[in-house]
Amino acid sequence: MAAPDRPQFRDPQLEANQAKAMAGRYRCEYVDLKEERIDHSLFSSVPVDLMFRYNFVPLSAENGHLSIALADPRNLNLIDELSILLGKRLQVKVATLSQISDLLKKTEQSQRVLDEVTEGFALDVVGDEENQDETLSIDRLTGTDSDIAPVIKLVDTTIFNALERRASDIHIETRDQEVAIKYRIDGVLQYAMPPIAKEWHSTIISRIKVMSELDIAERRVPQDGRFRVRYKGRLIDFRVSVMPTIHGEDSVLRVLDKESMSEKFSSLSLDVVGFSEHDITRFRRAIKEPYGMVLVTGPTGSGKTTTLYAALMEIKNDEDKIITIEDPVEYQIKGITQIPVNEKKGLTFARGLRSILRHDPDKVMVGEIRDQETAQIAINAALTGHLVFTTVHANNVIDVLGRFLNMGVEAYNFVSALNCILAQRLVRMICEHCKKPVEYTDEYLVESGLKLEEWRDVTFYEGAGCFECGGTGYRGRTAIHELLDLSERIREMILQRRPGSEVKRAAKEEGMRFLRESAVEKVRMGISTLKEVNKVTFIEG
Repeated sequence: MAAPDRPQFRDPQLEANQAKAMAGRYRCEYVDLKEERIDHSLFSSVPVDLMFRYNFVPLSAENGHLSIALADPRNLNLIDELSILLGKRLQVKVATLSQISDLLKKTEQSQRVLDEVTEGFALDVVGDEENQDETLSIDRLTGTDSDIAPVIKLVDTTIFNALERRASDIHIETRDQEVAIKYRIDGVLQYAMPPIAKEWHSTIISRIKVMSELDIAERRVPQDGRFRVRYKGRLIDFRVSVMPTIHGEDSVLRVLDKESMSEKFSSLSLDVVGFSEHDITRFRRAIKEPYGMVLVTGPTGSGKTTTLYAALMEIKNDEDKIITIEDPVEYQIKGITQIPVNEKKGLTFARGLRSILRHDPDKVMVGEIRDQETAQIAINAALTGHLVFTTVHANNVIDVLGRFLNMGVEAYNFVSALNCILAQRLVRMICEHCKKPVEYTDEYLVESGLKLEEWRDVTFYEGAGCFECGGTGYRGRTAIHELLDLSERIREMILQRRPGSEVKRAAKEEGMRFLRESAVEKVRMGISTLKEVNKVTFIEG
C-alpha cells in the first residue's frame, strides 16, 4: 500500500485545525505530538517499514492495546489490517501529517539506517579467517568489493548519525569479543548501536586510517590525523586519534564543526554562557579593565574556551588589536589574529607569546598555561599594560593559587597581575520536550546537602526521555561558575601564603558563590536535575 502524499500544508495552525475537526468527526482524540508523552521504546519493537507504509507512530502500549497516532482515521480497513499485522487492538488518535512525517524522519535517521547497516556486522562470522589481519590497501578499501563496501557504509553512517545527534566525539572501543561504538552527547557516552562482531574491527579501523591519511600497516604506536566531510552544505573537520590497546586498536574521532560554531560565535556573548546575574556583572567588570590577567580554570571539556571567546566577543572593537595563541585554533573569529601552536616546529605557547608581544597587541589570549615559562611571560605581559586572558587546569579557584605559586612564579607579581579567577563546569539541561515534575525523599535531599526547610516548596524536574533527547532526559548543557575577585584582603592573604581554607572563608564573607551553590541554583530554576549537579559538584555537608 502506498504511503499517503506528503503534507502540502504551509500553515501548521491550519493543518492542526483540520486534524482537530477530523478527530471530532470520527470521535477520536486529537494529539499534538510535540506535547504528547511518547514511549520511545516502542519504536524499536514496532517494525519501521510498517510505520512508513501506513504513516503512523506508536504512542503507548498497555494490556495488549496499542495507542497510535494517524493522520487519517477514515480508512477502517487499513486500521483493521494494521491491527492484524501488529497483533494488537488499536486505539486510534489523530495527529497532523507533518508531525508524523517529522517523527518518522527522525526514526529513519537514528534507527532504521543504523539497524540496516549493522545487521550484517552483528552476525558471528564463521569460516576461514586467514585474511583477517592482512594489510588493506587504499584501492581495496575504496573499491566495490562486497566484503569491503559494508565497512565504508558503516563508518559513513556512524559519522552521519553522530552529526544528526549532536555528538562531540565518536569512540570506537575494542573489547575481547566485540567492538563497541559510542557517541559522546552533552558530555556523556551513549551506545551508538549494539556491539559489533570483533571480526570487523581491523577493517573499521583501517577505513578510518585511510580517511585520515594514516599508516594502515602501523598498529603498535598511537597515530593522529584528521579528515573533513561535507554535511548539509557545510564542511566539518574530524580530529582522529588511534591508539593500540591489549585487544587491538581503539579510535576516537573529535567533531569540529567550525562553520556552525563560527555562526554561533558571531552572536556569542556572556549572556548565553550560563552566568548568574551575581557573577556576570563582576566578570564583565574584570574583562573591561585596561590591563591585568583574567584566569579561567576547569577540567578539559568544561567550556573554558567558549567563555573566553564570549568575553573576547564582548570587548572586541576596531581600536584594539587582539591576538590569540591556541592549541589548536578550533573556532575562527573575524577581526582577531589567531595563532596555532606547533610543537613539532618549535612554536610553543611560550615562544609564540614572546612573538605576540612584539606585535603591539592590546589584548592577548593564551590557550593554556602549562609551564613556568609561559606563566612568567603571561604575568609580565599583564603587568606591562596588556589585558591577558588565559586558562589553567585546576579543580577550583583556590587550587589555582597553589598551582601558580608551586610553579615557582613570584607571588607578588602574580597577585598584582590578577584581575579575577573564574572556575567553571558544565551541567546537562533537562530536555524541554519531556520535562516533568518529580519528588525526592527527604533522605535524598539531606544526602544532597540541602536544608529541608529551604527546599520544601521547590518543584524538582527531570526529563522522562523522548526522541529529541535520545531517551536521556537531557538536551544541551549550561555552565556553572565560581568567581574570585582579587580584593585587597584576598591579595594580602595570598602574599602571606595563608591556607586555602582561610582564603575560601574570606572570599565567602565577601560574597563569593561557589560551584556547588551555582549548580544548586540551576536546580531551583528547573534548568538541571539534582542527580546531575550531584554528579558534577562535591556535596558540601
